[in-house]
Order: sequence, then C-alpha cells, then structure tokens
Amino acid sequence: MEAEIEFIPEGTVTSAKGFQAGAAFAGINKKAKYNLDLGILFSKAPSATVGLFTANKIKAAPVVLCQERLPSRSIKAVVVNSGCANASTGKQGLADATRMADLAAERLGVPPKNVLVASTGVIGQKLPMELLMAGIEQVTLSANGGQALARAMMTTDTASKEVAVRVRGGEFIVGGVAKGSGMIHPQLGTLLCFLTTDAAVDMDFLGMALKKAVDISFNMVSIDGDTSPNDTVLIMANGLGGNELIRQKTKAAAAFQQALNQVCTCLAKAIARDGEGASKLIEVAVSGASSKTSAKLAARTVVSSPLVKAAVHGSDPNWGRIIAALGRSGAEVVESKLNLSIGGIRLVEGGIALPFDKKKAVLALNDGEVFISINLNLGRAAATAWGCDLSSEYVTINSEYTT
Repeated sequence: MEAEIEFIPEGTVTSAKGFQAGAAFAGINKKAKYNLDLGILFSKAPSATVGLFTANKIKAAPVVLCQERLPSRSIKAVVVNSGCANASTGKQGLADATRMADLAAERLGVPPKNVLVASTGVIGQKLPMELLMAGIEQVTLSANGGQALARAMMTTDTASKEVAVRVRGGEFIVGGVAKGSGMIHPQLGTLLCFLTTDAAVDMDFLGMALKKAVDISFNMVSIDGDTSPNDTVLIMANGLGGNELIRQKTKAAAAFQQALNQVCTCLAKAIARDGEGASKLIEVAVSGASSKTSAKLAARTVVSSPLVKAAVHGSDPNWGRIIAALGRSGAEVVESKLNLSIGGIRLVEGGIALPFDKKKAVLALNDGEVFISINLNLGRAAATAWGCDLSSEYVTINSEYTT
C-alpha cells in the first residue's frame, strides 16, 4: 500500500522539525552567484546520521573526515563551503577540514566530533582558513535558512536544488538540498546532498534506506562521465517528530522509504536538468530487462553516451546512436526482441526500423524534457536514468573553469 506523501510548497532541508540553517559570503568562492559560499546545517537534537561517498579512489579531505565520523547517533551539524574542494591537499587538507569542523563546533557550542564537513569547487587548492574562520562567525541560523544553504553550495549550478515531503499518518517530514551541475557520473553518492528528517529511525534501517534511495536516484544520473572526489550524500534523523522508532519491515519503514525515494529522485532529476550547458533533460526508461543489473547498465550507458547527448541537443532523431550505446552497455540484449521509442514515437520494433514522421520526432526532441523508452523484452526488470544534452556551452564552461 502506497503511503500518502505530499510535497511541501517551497520545502527545503529545514522543513523537518528541529533543523536550522544559515549561510554567509566568506570570499572563498569568487564566482558565487548569490554572494553566499559558506553554510551550516544544524539540528537542535543529536541526529542518527549515515552517509554514502564517492567511488573515486582520490577522496577529498572532507570525505575522509566524514567517513571517520560516520555512522553516528550524535551528529549535530554539517558545515559546507563552495569555491574550494579541499581535494588533493594532503595532510594539510585533512587538518584544515578538521579545523573547519572545530570552528563550526565552537560557534555552535557542540563537540567537534558531532560536526561533519563538505566542500566543493576547484581541486588542488587549500582552504583559505582565515576567510573560512571569519565566514563561520557571520552565519546566522534559522528555520528559514535552508534556501540560503542551498545557494551557498552552488558552483556552476544555475539553480538551487531543494525539496521536502510530508508523510501523512506517520506525520513526519523528509527534506533535502543538493548541488551538482558538472563532474557527475556517481557510483555511490552524488556531488553534495544533505537530507534531513524529524522521524526517529533505527540506524541500521537508515543506512539501508539511504542506499536504496541513492541506487535508484543519484546513481542513475550522468552529466559528463566523471566522478568527483568530493561526492557526499548525508542523511540526519533527529527524531523530533515524536513517532515510534522506524525499523525495517514495518509499515512505517515502507512509508519512510517511499518518501526518501521521492526526495532523492526529485533532487537527482534537478541535477540532471541543470547539467553544465544543458538545455534539455533526458530520461531513459528501460523495461523488460533480464535483471535489475542489466536494466541499470542499459539505462545509464544510453543516458551518458556523448553521441546520444549531442543528437538530443541537435534534435536529431538518429536512433542508431541509442542502439549502439545499448549494445556496448554490458546489458543482456537480443536485437530481434528490442523495441525503442522517443517521446512516444515508435522507432524500432523487434530490432527492425519502423517508418516514422521525422518532423514529429524532431518536435519530440525539441522539448525541454526528452523521453527515451527501451523495451528489451527479456524479463521484468526495469530502471530509469537521467542526464542532459551536450552543448557547446559545456565545453566553454569547462575550458575556462579556473581562468
């Protein structure tokens, strides 16, 4: 039975009870769009917290610190900056990440071990600690500060990404903010995402629920095939909603999972839609796969193909590129069983090209959201992946990133 879940208007990471946030401009991110580059997320009560992190073997100092401190039942805050990734910065980088947590802890009056850190920006640059120290002192927390936090996390993002939902019956809230626009092809987390809930949640179940939600959302997004050393997704559960502890295999657990899935999927699609230089969101839905693994491989390979992305950008119904990507994906594919459509227009059936109206296909590709449907007709497994078109603007952004 589906839980009754409603989206909260202007919902954000502080929509759940007991969460506050704030942001300031410390001068770390010289290109900060909203003159905000340093933020803090705070819980009034200690939070059960788990995280998922980059699969990149090069791990930024904030990731290393978070991995050392998680899982935990007593996290109170996350401090985040944009403009400097604090990645590939050696022992000094880890010392700076630790100091960043210490400064936030001192500002908030909580133990340093109960504070997590995250950074995003240029790799190889050390954190300007004097700017960071002054910036932390400027942050003012409030229940309305989630939107400011979302903006402070942005680098090449063109829009903030935030959402919250309320689960009726259990009467708890799940909210979140995320940032990400480039260097996205995650295998374990996304760039930066902070999730919150006022539900009381068993720690073991919280970890399983987060992994399930990430697997069908952030792990199914590809912008450019690269994975950041800073990829971090965290969830904090402070229990201030007053519900009974949510454990695995209960009705409340199913409702919580549905809510978390919706929040993560919404944020994942927002990241794909805001890919660097993007003008279109691409959704690839694969059905009829022999296994879940095959379905995921097929969907992710098609959505991340540079040739498919370029064809979508030019509204070129060159479906051969989709078939070629599918064939090299590693998924089980039998050409004679394959069906393909774009925007509801059937292009291939049983592996054979169908006659179609090219003008209608071009119109379907001209839309801001392009839907590619693939039926492998080999089983019952399905998966959906999201990405964006590949434009000349993407090349411009990434050829001038540090200059």
